[in-house]
Amino acid sequence: MLAELFGGVVTGFGPYRNSWIAWAGDDHGTAIEVYPVGTEMYPPTGYGQAAFRHDPSASGATATHATVSLDRTEAEILAVAEREGWRALRLPRGPFDVIEFWIENTVMLELMTPDMADAYSASTPRTTHTPR
Repeated sequence: MLAELFGGVVTGFGPYRNSWIAWAGDDHGTAIEVYPVGTEMYPPTGYGQAAFRHDPSASGATATHATVSLDRTEAEILAVAEREGWRALRLPRGPFDVIEFWIENTVMLELMTPDMADAYSASTPRTTHTPR
């Protein structure tokens, strides 16, 4: 479903079992990793990459979220949510709007159409840092 919205592909993804990654296929390497409900990622003791564990009592809900610009219309985004049975609605965030898109009704992404992204970009701080 994420790859569909991105216009990209989805592949299996380690380092944790039953995990996936949705690749946008853009020039920036944009991707979102998806893990089973109850998966926790935490910093290990000492040197090494993030470690994983499963908490069977976890609700799956989280306050952590991302804002993602898509080359999709509002109708296309809402149609995916409706097909999946997930909550999605357009809401104001001050000077711009987003679509609150609730993956499995537990994880929220703020999705933006190109017009929404333009309004968002016009209202967010700019940096003088130039990426390498």
